[in-house]
Amino acid sequence: MTKSTPFSAANQIREAEVDFRKWNTLPSPDIVRLTIRAVEDRGITVVPAADGDAALAILKKLIPQGAELMTGSSTTLIEIGFDEYIASGRSGWKSLHASITSENDEKKRAELRRKSVTADYFVSSANAIAQTGEIVACDAGGSRVGAWPFAAGHLILVVGINKITPLLELAMQRVFEYAFRLENARAQRAYGTPSSIGKCVILAREKIPGRVTLVLVNEALGY
Repeated sequence: MTKSTPFSAANQIREAEVDFRKWNTLPSPDIVRLTIRAVEDRGITVVPAADGDAALAILKKLIPQGAELMTGSSTTLIEIGFDEYIASGRSGWKSLHASITSENDEKKRAELRRKSVTADYFVSSANAIAQTGEIVACDAGGSRVGAWPFAAGHLILVVGINKITPLLELAMQRVFEYAFRLENARAQRAYGTPSSIGKCVILAREKIPGRVTLVLVNEALGY
């Protein structure tokens, strides 16, 4: 089950001024099946998950013990309990995020962050999935999307079916009209500063078999 947080979408609707119904509606099973087929046709492995608990269990199986792991900032990962699981120290993975946050030297921390996009396993989420198979994400500086095109050895994206849109154009519209506004509200709450859209990646095709896995969750998660 999804774990609601102060930064979950439902708790930021008013201040973000978003159309929650338009951009957060769950699609029909037929649309989900068509979307899975379209994503797989683009060289991406799709693993369906019934809910957040199932998604967390899948991640535990996909990432081997002792693996080098980096996570992109993600409300979805918080909601399924992935961040909490890593913080517990029970995962057996080498968390690069923990190494970054424990580094006090600003220059060294920046260098670690830059290299972290080349992690063996990079786990994050996405802002939208088009029914035609493209997966879209944007962030301010590139620390989350930098791993997507090539850098990470294995890229695992955990995404709720609420992020499925009919077309790529609408996927991009969802980013600007919905995901960004919610992220901007979160950033101002969490850091006291606004966010921005600085870097966008459209994952349209993957040529390396098995490199990218989409864990598609049958719930509304993140934004």
